[in-house]
Amino acid sequence: MVKIRLRRVGRKKLPVYRIVIADAMSPRDGRFIELIGQYNPRLTEGGLKVDADRASYWLSVGAQPTDTVRSLLRKAGVLKARHEARVAAKRSGSAVAVNENASA
Repeated sequence: MVKIRLRRVGRKKLPVYRIVIADAMSPRDGRFIELIGQYNPRLTEGGLKVDADRASYWLSVGAQPTDTVRSLLRKAGVLKARHEARVAAKRSGSAVAVNENASA
């Protein structure tokens, strides 16, 4: 299983985290597949940077975010944009189905 999780970097008592795509069995700071963002909890503004396109891609292929990463993706607006895109696609798909039934 592939996870979206945090990888701790930075020095002692000054943590910085990287948001990575990694196999669930690999260690916390071990091997990862792709780096998609960075989170600095000590900064109030500008402490979160996420590549929204790559995060959406990995979510679409089944990667599971940890609870903390899920809240960070929510703050970054990735989950909301993904939800709105799915709702819009569903609406347009049902509108096409309704139009096909009306013309038949």
